[in-house]
Amino acid sequence: MAQVEKRGGLLRKSSASKKPLKEKVVLMYDEIFMTEDPSKCSPRFWEELFLMKALGEEHPIRVVNALQTLCALIRGVHQKNKSTSGFDIINMLMGFDKAELCMKNLMESLDSLLCAEGSESLKSLCLKLLLCLVTVTDNISQNTILEYVMINSIFEAILQILSHPPSRREHGYDAVVLLALLVNYRKYESVNPYIVKLSIVDDEATLNGMGLVIAQALSEYNRQYKDKEEEHQSGFFSALTNMVGSMFIADAHEKISVQTNEAILLALYEAVHLNRNFITVLAQSHPEMGLVTTPVSPAPTTPATPLGTTPPSSDVISSVELPLDADVQTSNLLITFLKYSSIVMQDTKDEHRLHSGKLCLIILTCIAEDQYANAFLHDDNMNFRVNLHRMPMRHRKKAADKNLPCRPLVCAVLDLMVEFIVTHMMKEFPMDLYVRCIQVVHKLLCYQKKCRVRLHYTWRELWSALINLLKFLMSNETVLLAKHNIFTLALMIVNLFNMFITYGDTFLPTPSSYDELYYEIIRMHQSFDNLYSMVLRLSTNAGQWKEAASKVTHALVNIRAIINHFNPKIESYAAVNHISQLSEEQVLEVVRANYDTLTLKLQDGLDQYERYSEQHKEAAFFKELVRSISTNVRRNLAFHTLSQEVLLKEFSTIS
Repeated sequence: MAQVEKRGGLLRKSSASKKPLKEKVVLMYDEIFMTEDPSKCSPRFWEELFLMKALGEEHPIRVVNALQTLCALIRGVHQKNKSTSGFDIINMLMGFDKAELCMKNLMESLDSLLCAEGSESLKSLCLKLLLCLVTVTDNISQNTILEYVMINSIFEAILQILSHPPSRREHGYDAVVLLALLVNYRKYESVNPYIVKLSIVDDEATLNGMGLVIAQALSEYNRQYKDKEEEHQSGFFSALTNMVGSMFIADAHEKISVQTNEAILLALYEAVHLNRNFITVLAQSHPEMGLVTTPVSPAPTTPATPLGTTPPSSDVISSVELPLDADVQTSNLLITFLKYSSIVMQDTKDEHRLHSGKLCLIILTCIAEDQYANAFLHDDNMNFRVNLHRMPMRHRKKAADKNLPCRPLVCAVLDLMVEFIVTHMMKEFPMDLYVRCIQVVHKLLCYQKKCRVRLHYTWRELWSALINLLKFLMSNETVLLAKHNIFTLALMIVNLFNMFITYGDTFLPTPSSYDELYYEIIRMHQSFDNLYSMVLRLSTNAGQWKEAASKVTHALVNIRAIINHFNPKIESYAAVNHISQLSEEQVLEVVRANYDTLTLKLQDGLDQYERYSEQHKEAAFFKELVRSISTNVRRNLAFHTLSQEVLLKEFSTIS
């Protein structure tokens, strides 16, 4: 018995003394970190380590090693040689004379792996390698190696991922972000094949797949924001706020104003801007995400990542594709985007959020110009409840979700624009965003006038917001003029009123709506009088604002005619009837009785607008945006790669 134990002990001692088995590639990595150059003993060491034909191996673990090695190599060489030219980097990595063939082989191998029915982990690593390849430089247009990615396109492989539900659930997020980045490679300098191909995609399954990925990423952000908002409202801070009043509302809001997912927002922009067929996807119905309870994979705690910047879990993505339930409030990509925009556009105090809000408004600009998009926006048979997030403000209560009416989607767009107008009159005035906001409203009105769409909307809220904005511009004239040409914005606002005055009978829902417009102009006549005095003063001086102010002076002609025509008659009516202050109905009675004697001038071009152009006006913005996204994607890649342990476990059973 003792002998057996001794033998057993010897066996245990012997097995314990053995070194654990290591893969060949791991042993080679060990050799790299030794003091001597490993190629001295093995002349073919480097060739063997980095030989890309490993991607063609039948055994998946060798392919995994090759993909991870390439990713580390590309990233490492760029990090250590940031000042080196792109051509030198290519020469360093593979030799310039062999680069074309090497990259052709690499891209073909990646394309085959992405399109095959093999391991999902391998496909994930392929996409990580491609994202690494694209984002190794902050400015992707300076990444010369991407020329080979343009020549050897993987566009079809990306589309295949998006068109097949299983692949889309696993890899849709990375595929969409990769496509958005590739589209932005030297887009203003040469013909980008990814732009050309994306613009002509008409496959319904592919476009819907892209829309589902984008919708889910935005929905997940909305859900997380709502959870944080509810957490704040029910916490100690909320109790403290209730005790001392509303003085801390702004601070509470600041804490839940989190970073947006600009990569997925860029993908939505490129789809809407480049592909007219994608417009149909905006209205594609899916179950309301907020009502579907799904498990969410816990996000890594270190490093802390902003909400919405990590890919959503596959479980959540699958919930988008559930069959519609008649008892469940349905939604679509546009509604999800409008809710997302209402969060992002609340706080524009720092540059990052300002750019996010700008991108949201650019997307809405493209939508507002599209004929088909306007058709479903204004379709009275497509009614939805859209619960937009509203900025906490002392003078108004939060609207109850249950009281939201079912209306055409254009009403939600107008609500979002009105919300922005009334909540951003501040010292750091976001002039550019205001201009875009007014442009969106104008383009929607042009469609309504053209197609004679009589939208049942509370137009008075818009008119009131516009007048308050004019009052803000006048109250802060000196401060604002030091930074902005406020007359550009003032002219746009005045011309919106001119649109209603000149063409309102073609798109306002009822004659009484037209009466209410005149009532609002007369009621707020002091604001228009003050504006006229201001622009008249500046247009008669030989200053830098002479021409800009003069345009506003001319644009006010019909508004001033209305005020000057009706005010004496209202005063006369009050005097004759011995009434010190007329009611709204009494003023409206005077207005209706005196329309016939009112003379207005015909103003040309009110229903015309300059169409959106990215290359001529937005190139600098998008270059900076893509640079920021590239940096964030590269940073996140380091923390969302598949662990070696998981990979070895998956492939160790494969013979």
